[in-house]
Amino acid sequence: MRVLSGIQPTGRFHWGNYFGAIRQYIALQEEHNGYYFIADLHALTTIRRPDELRGLVRDAAMDLFALGLDPQRATVFVQSHVPEVSELCWILMTGAPMGLLERCHAYKDKKAKGLTADAGLFTYPVLMAADILAYDADLVPVGEDQIQHIEVCRDLAGSFNHQFGEVFTLPKPLVMDDAARVPGTDGEKMSKSYNNTLPLFGDEKAIRKQIMRIVTDSRPPAEPKDPETDHLYALYRLFVAPDAAAELADRYRQGGFGYGDVKKLLADASEAFFVNARARRRELEARPDYVNDVLADGAKRARQKAAEVLDRARAACGLR
Repeated sequence: MRVLSGIQPTGRFHWGNYFGAIRQYIALQEEHNGYYFIADLHALTTIRRPDELRGLVRDAAMDLFALGLDPQRATVFVQSHVPEVSELCWILMTGAPMGLLERCHAYKDKKAKGLTADAGLFTYPVLMAADILAYDADLVPVGEDQIQHIEVCRDLAGSFNHQFGEVFTLPKPLVMDDAARVPGTDGEKMSKSYNNTLPLFGDEKAIRKQIMRIVTDSRPPAEPKDPETDHLYALYRLFVAPDAAAELADRYRQGGFGYGDVKKLLADASEAFFVNARARRRELEARPDYVNDVLADGAKRARQKAAEVLDRARAACGLR
């Protein structure tokens, strides 16, 4: 089956990105025909500095390859390198009900906060639908909070098919049950918008200092603690085998240790977990032509499929 997902280059990837999505992409490439793109068109709604966007796109590509996304087993490309998607977006836009878009979470949330919402944010779900439909995607891996995006896509595709004939494959959400909710340095969900992230790549000493500054409560070391309610423990068990996590959970319940001890364990475990990826990342930095060639090849393959779907849509609605 064909699986498709995109990830925005609005900042360097962090632990939440890896355990919440990227890890699943890597697993899915083993059994499915994967299409994974770096969503630079979507990023334009928040990033307005061209040099920054170009740098983040490049960093995103190297990060994904270093973490294990294999361009020999999956099609990896940059969203804007497939212009067919933008034309398909317009075709879908002509049949997109205003009320449907007004009910979408991102637009509603921004309006509720009294913030100005531009047309890019308002029509964001249509571009997302075009991203999915352009490749005849069967499955789209999402978290529970993103299912609405797939519902909108299915609504737009279903309406088009009803009016013009069976053109689009209706995708299904692949809810990622093993996608972790990763707490940030303040205990809230790790997110760039909360400024509480821990990076996947960078200076290890600096990352270790960030870990040592993770916010904790003021309970004394001697007091027993519940590991299931502690965000330090939630982070630690992402990186270790179940028996190691169980061993630390027992220490929590017995008491007699400080949060500083757990932070050191977490820093050591995270460094060991990402050591190979960080080595590959350094290798990729020394091979810029390789990264460019892989993205160009991915875009070529993606364009072939998108052109096929766009041609069907054009013919169906009278543009050819």
